Amino acid sequence: MWSGAVMYLRTTERRNKDGSVVRYLALAHNQRVGATTKANVLLNLGREDRLDPGGLRRLVHSINRYLGEPDAGTDAAESAGADTAADGLRLIASRPAGAAWLLHGLWTTLDVDTALRKVLGGRRCTTDVERVLFALVANRAIDPSSKLAAADWASHDVAIPGLEGMGEDQAYRAMDLLVEADTDAHVQEAVFFAVADLLNLEVDLLFFDTTSTYFERDTEDPDPGPGEGDGDAASGGSSGGFRRYGHSKDHRRDLPQIVIGLAVTREGIPVRCWCWPGNTNDQAILPEVRDGLRGWRLGRVVTVVDRGFSSRENLAYLRRAGGHYIAGERMRDGNAYAAEALSRQGRYQVVRDNLRVKEVKLDSTPDVRWIICHNPDEAERDAAAREAAIVRITAELDRITTARTRAREAARTRRASTTMSKTAWRRAEQAAEREEVAHVKAECALREHPALGRWLRQTTTGRLVLNRAKIAAEARLDGKYLLSTSDPDLSAEDVALGYKNLLEAERGFRDLKSTIELRPVFHRLESRIRAHVLLCWLALLLLRVAERRTGQTWHTISRELGRLHAITLAGPAGTVVQTTEPTTAQVGILRACGLTPPPRITTLDPA
Repeated sequence: MWSGAVMYLRTTERRNKDGSVVRYLALAHNQRVGATTKANVLLNLGREDRLDPGGLRRLVHSINRYLGEPDAGTDAAESAGADTAADGLRLIASRPAGAAWLLHGLWTTLDVDTALRKVLGGRRCTTDVERVLFALVANRAIDPSSKLAAADWASHDVAIPGLEGMGEDQAYRAMDLLVEADTDAHVQEAVFFAVADLLNLEVDLLFFDTTSTYFERDTEDPDPGPGEGDGDAASGGSSGGFRRYGHSKDHRRDLPQIVIGLAVTREGIPVRCWCWPGNTNDQAILPEVRDGLRGWRLGRVVTVVDRGFSSRENLAYLRRAGGHYIAGERMRDGNAYAAEALSRQGRYQVVRDNLRVKEVKLDSTPDVRWIICHNPDEAERDAAAREAAIVRITAELDRITTARTRAREAARTRRASTTMSKTAWRRAEQAAEREEVAHVKAECALREHPALGRWLRQTTTGRLVLNRAKIAAEARLDGKYLLSTSDPDLSAEDVALGYKNLLEAERGFRDLKSTIELRPVFHRLESRIRAHVLLCWLALLLLRVAERRTGQTWHTISRELGRLHAITLAGPAGTVVQTTEPTTAQVGILRACGLTPPPRITTLDPA
């Protein structure tokens, strides 16, 4: 009878004697009776103030389920955005977009994409290699993982501009093309000069240092058999095994490793990276580094190296073709030049509160300038550490001497005794021997101690005593370090401050191993390992530029921009990808990098 009518919720009121109003709800429909319309109540729901809202929601849910329509009244729909329910929109995805947008902006602003496309040439690929490489670089900077996980991350967990998704095979193919195009560092040269031109980088000082990274495996790579490895050698690879045992700067000599070199500018911008087998000696690689940068036309460059590279042969090589160097010198290995320079008298010049410098010239090295640097605060720390070590050594030596004296007196008393049985005497002698062995072990442990053993010497009788000559010699070196330079124009102050900036290279290695997570390296082939290091180098380049322009650490930048998301909405009219409204802090970071916030609507696909 009423199946064709429209049902609705009917509200009626009743006023009580005290003036209060009670409202009643009922499910009703209008029914025409003659010339008038009468409300026909189908179901009384009771007083409004005693109504169960959950019951009504369940009724609506049941009706919608029967009709096969979306349930727009549930809590899930409300939490997903009930304000869009009227338009029939559904929230189907949300991905972080801010950090990737920043990296993409720097990538294109610095013309890294143009440089890569130029070097990669017209290689035919089914996907955009440059976009895949950018996704791998962004992964190292934002959420470092394996290449398999990076492919899934780029496809589902982040909004990469210009890339809908990628697979593991595409990632490996892009890495192979990258290392192939980087023969003779063509990729690094193109990228660096694109960055240097836009940032107006000064490359008058070039800082170089090395580190090592290990691999979680039991054995090192074997030498290739006859005829193997020739192709790798021709493309910049090694003719022997790549992952080798060597001097580990991570203190993991039990694991095979590779050696990585890094050159940076005084602002910390990476210039180029190198990879060598794990058993490569630092003293043997500097000529290769110098020759590798010679063709880059960097102009007049002063190379800054630490004490590990300061052999006379290496420093002479750096002076070829008009080059110059600033090098840290060893002061404790019997270097005659260093001893002569340190013995010269002169007045220090104050550079900063914690740094004084003094220039010395030697007749034996007329073309080399020697700079003695002195840090008063460091001198106090050196003296305090040495005094604490001497106190520990003295206390331990006194303890051993006292125990030995007590043992000798007991042995003398035991030998003079006439009442001790042979069995008791034998046991006492054995106990005395054990005590002497313990004393000898304590002396050996003291002599081999990494911090205390350097202050001891052994007498002709085998006893340990303080090395007073060594203590006096070290006291003369408190807070000092020695530099040499072949540059005739730099002031002593510039030489000292330039050498202190070598910390930028060490900071680059720290960020490679922590923020960018250089290891673990999930690769076995040498070419893939080299490509992995090159991706980390590109990520470090973008991080340094972002930090330099904003004055903030990358951790702070990525955390703030990670809150800017790209939201995908779907409805009857199609699909739209919209970004959340950026905050004031996010806009400030992007503007400091010369970028604009991402557009509110990034993708619109009509149905």
